[in-house]
Amino acid sequence: MHGRTLIAAAAILAGAIAPIAGLADFPERDIRVVVPWGAGGGTDGIVRKITSLAEQQLDGASLYVENIEGGVSATGVGDVMSAKPDGYTIGALTYDSIVTVPWQNMLPSYKMDKLRLFARITSEPDALIVDATSDYNSLQDIVDAAKAEPGQVRVAVQNLGGRVHLTLLQLQDLTGTEFKIVSYPGGAAPQKEAILSDEVDIALTSLGDFANLIEDGTVRGVVEFSNSRNPTYDVPTAAEEGVDLQNGSFIVFAAPAGTPDDAITSLETAYKAAFDSEEFQGWVKEVGVTPDWLGANEVTQWSDETAQALFTKMDALVEAGILSK
Repeated sequence: MHGRTLIAAAAILAGAIAPIAGLADFPERDIRVVVPWGAGGGTDGIVRKITSLAEQQLDGASLYVENIEGGVSATGVGDVMSAKPDGYTIGALTYDSIVTVPWQNMLPSYKMDKLRLFARITSEPDALIVDATSDYNSLQDIVDAAKAEPGQVRVAVQNLGGRVHLTLLQLQDLTGTEFKIVSYPGGAAPQKEAILSDEVDIALTSLGDFANLIEDGTVRGVVEFSNSRNPTYDVPTAAEEGVDLQNGSFIVFAAPAGTPDDAITSLETAYKAAFDSEEFQGWVKEVGVTPDWLGANEVTQWSDETAQALFTKMDALVEAGILSK
C-alpha cells in the first residue's frame, strides 16, 4: 500500500510539473523581424529603430531585421504568414500589405486571417516632395504646371496600383490634371535616387521617408495629404491648399496566426515600452514621423475597417475608369 501511494504521489507530481515545464519563458532564442521592403527606406529605418529599443525589453534574445522585398510587400508578409507560429518570426506590415495586396488578390494564398496583429506604431500621410531648387513652391504651382503641360510633370510613385499611386490618381481626378507617372517598386529608396538624379520632378511618399534629405536641405515638402499639420515639418496640408484629399501609410506588427498568447503579450509589451521611450518619441519627431499606437486589442478591428473603407473607394475609381484592377 505504501508503495502504491508513493507511485501515485509521483504521478501527481509529474503531472503538476509537466505543464510548468511547457510554459518556458518567452523568448528563449533570437527573433526574426521581417521588413517586406528594401533596406534604406522609411519603413526599414523606423522598424529598425523601434526594434532595437524593443530588444532591450526582452532578456536573453536578439531581434534581427531581415529585408524580404517583392510583390508590393506580399513576398515578405507571406513569409511571416507561413512561419511557425511560435513568436520567433514577426513582421512589419504597411498600407500595401493590408490594402493593396488583398484588394488586387495578388496571391490566392495571401489571407489576412493567417496573421495575428499586435501593434500599430505610426500613421504617416502622403506628401509631394521636390528638390530644394525646384520652382514648385505650392500645390497650386504643381497643378498649374500639370495643366499647362499635361503628362509632362514627372512624379515618382512606388508600385503601380499601390497607395501612393492611388493618392496621385485621386489628386488628378480632384484637380483635373494629368501627370507623367513613373513607378519605382521597392519603397522609398529608389524614389530618393530618382529625385537626386533628376529622373523625376516630384516624389510622392511620406515626409518621413525622405527625412534625411529634408534635414540636410536636399529636398523639401510641398504639401502633405492630411487635415492636420505635421508636428516636425512646416509643410502645408492639402486641406489648407483647398484639396479634400487624405491618404497615407502606417506600420503594423504581426505574427503568424496561432502564435501563443504569452508570446504576443511579451512582444506587444516590449514594443509598447520602446514606443513610449523618450528615445523613440524624440527620434520620430526628428525624422518627421507621426507616432500612433494601437495595441493588440484594437489594431485588428482598425485594420479591417480601414481596408474595407479603402476597398470601397478603389472600387469606385475602377467603375469611373480612373483605376484598373
